[in-house]
Amino acid sequence: MAKYKDAQENYFPTADDRLLIEEFKQNPIGHHSPDLQRLLNRLRSVPMAGKHCLVVLDPNRQWQLAKTTGVRGEPVKLLPQRFTNLVDAEWHVFKLRWKALTGETLVK
Repeated sequence: MAKYKDAQENYFPTADDRLLIEEFKQNPIGHHSPDLQRLLNRLRSVPMAGKHCLVVLDPNRQWQLAKTTGVRGEPVKLLPQRFTNLVDAEWHVFKLRWKALTGETLVK
């Protein structure tokens, strides 16, 4: 029997998963459909080195884009982009992770 992690790493988004992009864009925070959650789990399961994330600068007011180093205990590397809207910040990270996994740039 395959382990969950192995199955997750072997999952690659399909053409049908493109429909989930709009679902995420409409509701990036909170509960998601099982299919969207599967896609998000895959986008989030990449190796830690170089993974995009958000750093809270001012709770509920300001976030900054960052990249993880993959080295335990080493701080994330802050990138120049800042956001004052969490929905916009989450959408930006989703697009970056989608491109990293699929090579496709989302322009919506």
